[in-house]
Amino acid sequence: MPSATPDGDPPRPSAWGDPQPEDGSLPPSALAGRASRPLGFYLHVPYCATRCGYCDFNTYTSAELHGSGGVLASRENYAATLADEIRLARKVLGDDPRSVGTVFVGGGTPTLLPAADLGRMLSVIRDEFGLTADAEVTTEANPESVDPGYLAQLREAGFNRVSFGMQSARPHVLRILDRTHTPGRPEACVAEARAAGFTHVNLDLIYGTPGESDDDWRASLEAALTARPDHISAYALIVEEGTQLARRIRRGEVPMTDDDAHADRYLIAEETLSAAGMAWYEVSNWATATDPAARCRHNELYWTGADWWGAGPGAHSHVGGVRWWNVKHPAAYARALAEGRSPGAGRELLSAEDRRVERVLLELRLAAGCPLELLAPAGAAAARRALSDGLLEPGPYERGSAVLTLRGRLLADAVVRDLVD
Repeated sequence: MPSATPDGDPPRPSAWGDPQPEDGSLPPSALAGRASRPLGFYLHVPYCATRCGYCDFNTYTSAELHGSGGVLASRENYAATLADEIRLARKVLGDDPRSVGTVFVGGGTPTLLPAADLGRMLSVIRDEFGLTADAEVTTEANPESVDPGYLAQLREAGFNRVSFGMQSARPHVLRILDRTHTPGRPEACVAEARAAGFTHVNLDLIYGTPGESDDDWRASLEAALTARPDHISAYALIVEEGTQLARRIRRGEVPMTDDDAHADRYLIAEETLSAAGMAWYEVSNWATATDPAARCRHNELYWTGADWWGAGPGAHSHVGGVRWWNVKHPAAYARALAEGRSPGAGRELLSAEDRRVERVLLELRLAAGCPLELLAPAGAAAARRALSDGLLEPGPYERGSAVLTLRGRLLADAVVRDLVD
């Protein structure tokens, strides 16, 4: 089954790498040709009110931070600390002529911070780099963490897209996921966001939760569609080692969902969403078919290997074939910036072959497909087999692109592994 990181979470690099220079400087090769590449910012807010049982992201509750970093790790100072990294980005990128085309604030729960703090972060990007006239500015939000007044403040600050974590419409599924909002609240949030003037609204859904039935999943899709968002993300639940949910499954408290159930749920999603006028543009993402602007342009930066600066603890960045990642703990992150150092924990300089492989890995997941010219001889032979097996669309193949069929999307991870050789 297809797997993907949720809306706004960049592709994760390996944990190893070269040391990051203390000043965060990039090699000249990373800056060459940058004027022709889009530039985005990902802003990571690592705070959560509670930890969801399935989550392995770099997030912290108040209890987890208590006595661990003190004022350096506090929410109250976070906007100012993050602003320091944005200013560091300006120094590192020097005379970069680009304005920022996309900003995505993720977490964690960004909306645990005051709306004014999120606005301050955006203002620093605007002051240091400028925003393009059509900039897409998104924040993630938990349904219980916003109200109409908060959403109005975000819109006034310049946010024009919001992504709500709905996950499910069924109470028993939400309990398994340790989600605290009540059913119906995400749908109400969509209406409140529209009333506040948000142009684009996404709902995140998860399928394959232990105890979820096909009918539960259909009900979640229908509830989401009733709210009339213009974008829906649907991710197969991945049970990550070290999470509370993994421990519960190991103890036999809840059953593990099998791959066949995941496949059935994906087919239900495709049938339901396409019938409602939404079209897939990435394996786990659907948007209003008649409005290309409904797609998440920021995530498209990741999938097409463009440039983005990830600010915040544990955030990942990529500029011109150099990828780096920050220290994870909020206190260590704040301390580095307070001392005038880059918070980077390590980096990788991607070779031409690394970048080719990553393009195949990511672009094959897109409805636009992957150019066949990117494939090595073994991958090209695998593509011919995939075409014969009904995993690739014949028309695009004849025009030089590998595009997954619906059956190919069900087997996306396996197809990608074959074609990347």
